[in-house]
Amino acid sequence: MIHQYKLGGMNIVLDVASGSVHAVDDAAYDMISLYEGGSKEEVTEKIYEKYKDVATKEEVHECYDEITELKNEGKLFAPDTFAPMAGELKARTSGVIKALCLHVAHTCNLNCEYCFASQGKFHGERALMSFETGRAALDFLVKNSGTRRNLEVDFFGGEPLMNFDVVKRLVAYARSVEKEAGKNFRFTLTTNGMLIDDDVIDFANRECSNVVLSLDGRREVHDRFRVDYAGRGSYDRIVPKFKRLVEARGGRNYYMRGTFTHLNPDFLKDIETMLDLGFTELSMEPVVCAEGDPYALTKEDMPIIFEQYEKLASLLIKRRREGKPFTFYHYMIDLKGGPCVYKRISGCGSGTEYMAVTPWGDLYPCHQFVGEEKFRLGDVWHGVTNHEIQNEFASCNVYAREECRDCWARLYCSGGCAANAYHATGSVRGVYKYGCELFKKRMECAIMAEVAREEEV
Repeated sequence: MIHQYKLGGMNIVLDVASGSVHAVDDAAYDMISLYEGGSKEEVTEKIYEKYKDVATKEEVHECYDEITELKNEGKLFAPDTFAPMAGELKARTSGVIKALCLHVAHTCNLNCEYCFASQGKFHGERALMSFETGRAALDFLVKNSGTRRNLEVDFFGGEPLMNFDVVKRLVAYARSVEKEAGKNFRFTLTTNGMLIDDDVIDFANRECSNVVLSLDGRREVHDRFRVDYAGRGSYDRIVPKFKRLVEARGGRNYYMRGTFTHLNPDFLKDIETMLDLGFTELSMEPVVCAEGDPYALTKEDMPIIFEQYEKLASLLIKRRREGKPFTFYHYMIDLKGGPCVYKRISGCGSGTEYMAVTPWGDLYPCHQFVGEEKFRLGDVWHGVTNHEIQNEFASCNVYAREECRDCWARLYCSGGCAANAYHATGSVRGVYKYGCELFKKRMECAIMAEVAREEEV
């Protein structure tokens, strides 16, 4: 299977199964589209008739032979041989956990209307995780991580800095046991920035491999939703703190995470605002909310968003050539290596390799399922007891979704987000179609930007 598209002045051909990407001229582009639909004589004759003003018959035949050579090398029209191994690969990691999302605070000092976690409460009561519960979670992770050495822990909320003392104590505990256990903990902190101070900055620089900072871009966009309980915007309070933290980290190992909604589908302006502020590690996520919400993305927004993604790719290329590069999370792609086959097939590993822990020690497949009782897997003291639900997540792979089997992007999205699928369709093996369209557009833009990088070398 191949996927062809034109973008950024380039003709791009993706061979889906092999991952090979080709930037070709117009004649080759058209010939590839016809290649499997007729004999060599039929295909070359059609191409010659169309391009005889710029190509000889000999050149057309040479082009056909080059396509045939690429096919023989497995770089075009390669067969997909991954489907039979999907279940087997997933089964190999069953019961081996590599990452936890610790909900150290089910409370927040902001009152964001679009918050999928209901202002940090996750549809429940406000609560802070105790040190004892957090320690049990870390012990659970070590015990269930098998031979994995590197373990990931994200301090999440709500707002995790509202329980900062416990965060610090948990990191100290992890450091005290990791050597004897043969593990290496890597911590991430996700914060809205309101409580950042010198102590937080020193801690983050010393202990956190990454820090995720919530900023929606333009002041008016950010302050529309990200307000405190008095209704005041947070932009002017957090931006100086973010600048200090990023500067102290040397401009590395962080990213700004924004959210765009129906009210700002022109989100490139928000990214440009972040760049103007000096931030270069960026992410901008589409809002996830109930259909009909005033800020929910609509079909009418789709063309605008697509245009924004294209302009963003062009801006990425332009600034890179000017020596002012930046990173956009969804455009991070490695065309030469990329994720291993297991990740391409199996996806994020929610419910199997990755779990979320509530302040009470309950286990859920990921942070977006927290508070939905049917998805409670167990707790950090007794481990996973709801094997039926875990098996449902274990069976999630890109080939378990009928809609994905013939999709050109399947080995990039790996079947997509189980939480988004569930909230859109009622099944973790469903497909969130709106999200699919956005993802495919992002991938086209990401591939185009990377092809442009290769041509710059």
